[in-house]
Amino acid sequence: MPNIVAIVGRPNVGKSTFFNRLIEKRQAIMDNEPGVTRDRHYGYSEWNGRHFTAIDTGGYVVGSTDIFEGAIRKQVKQALDEASVIIFLVSCHDGLTDLDKEFSNILREVSKPCLIAANKADTSEKAMMANEFYAMGLPGEIYPISSMTGSGSGDLLDQVVSHFEIDEDTEREELPKIAILGRPNVGKSSFLNALLGKDRSIVTDLAGTTRDAINSRYNLYGKDFLLIDTAGIRKKSKVSEDIEFYSVLRAIQALQDSDVCVVVVDATRGFESQDMNIISLAHRYKKGVLIMVNKWDLVEKDHKTAGELKKQIAEKLGPLNYAPVIFTSVLEKKRIFQAIELAMKVYDNRVRRVATSALNEVMLKEINHNPPPSIKGKYIKIKYVTQLPTKTPTFAFFCNLPQYIKEPYERFLVNKLRSHFEFTGVPIKLVFRKK
Repeated sequence: MPNIVAIVGRPNVGKSTFFNRLIEKRQAIMDNEPGVTRDRHYGYSEWNGRHFTAIDTGGYVVGSTDIFEGAIRKQVKQALDEASVIIFLVSCHDGLTDLDKEFSNILREVSKPCLIAANKADTSEKAMMANEFYAMGLPGEIYPISSMTGSGSGDLLDQVVSHFEIDEDTEREELPKIAILGRPNVGKSSFLNALLGKDRSIVTDLAGTTRDAINSRYNLYGKDFLLIDTAGIRKKSKVSEDIEFYSVLRAIQALQDSDVCVVVVDATRGFESQDMNIISLAHRYKKGVLIMVNKWDLVEKDHKTAGELKKQIAEKLGPLNYAPVIFTSVLEKKRIFQAIELAMKVYDNRVRRVATSALNEVMLKEINHNPPPSIKGKYIKIKYVTQLPTKTPTFAFFCNLPQYIKEPYERFLVNKLRSHFEFTGVPIKLVFRKK
């Protein structure tokens, strides 16, 4: 990512609103409450044919009562280190504040192009108020903009892209997406940080620390993919705050956009109903699923414990028991890389194509040994099987009476497909068509 634009500033100046405008998605949560954004997260943007990655950051503040203050400052500084161009966002509505002055001193130490955008300049009178930000003594012009309406942002972006040294390829690379999901405080952010070897997401013992879906590019064993850290998903009845509601919404959106879902389960609490709900949601959207039992180091166990827990999970999952289970300890970094390797194997299974000749050779034999039961004196004859060109494994069975095939026989066919071909962790869909 050679062209990276970091959006920085104090809390509540409209950084997330401007970020959402740049990437043309409502990805970052917006609220009037300060400190909504905590982690830095990335989005893909383009201006006049020049492509770049935008980084949204938390509000930089010193001396507040927010317990995340230090961690947010660390995330902002990492964004400054990564960026090729910096947009320092201030507010015409509030005018020049001590926090703006303090942050301008930090930017003086950064030897990178820095543009000052005076946000909330919704009227010509407020745009005139942008001139007071020249008092900070930073070089360059002040750009009055409105994140809500987009006015003034064109001139700012013209200046931003003029600093780019390298043109990115105009074709955006589509990488496999692995979403890390689970209930609050099961170790999702710790898992991401352990894989990356740095504090990509803020980690505390408090539930609800992660709010947005955080994307990180990762390479393992020569394969590139995106890891998506998400907020903890609780039951609807337990969600009372607006911000948590939107956090859960972003987590579900990340699930919908992903290819594989790594569902993290707390070993000390066991496999709970909410874990089952998340897996059911992933199955409904036809995503690959891996169950990662974390905090395995905190469980008293013998040689039978893992097998018994796997059996309990399989019983609760019922027809969804195709998901593989792996036991990990993020704190001790045990089997975390094997978990990602297994997730990539599930991704490969999801995009697998089976030759029609191999399908018919295997499945027609199984069907001849165990034909569909006759209904109303009519015999069902399946003559041909093929895989359809869909994103997830979907197989079409051509027969004389497709309307008479019932769910138990459909499950039999799915099980036979799994036993003969590698589809671990992937839902399989069958369609029956008239020959």
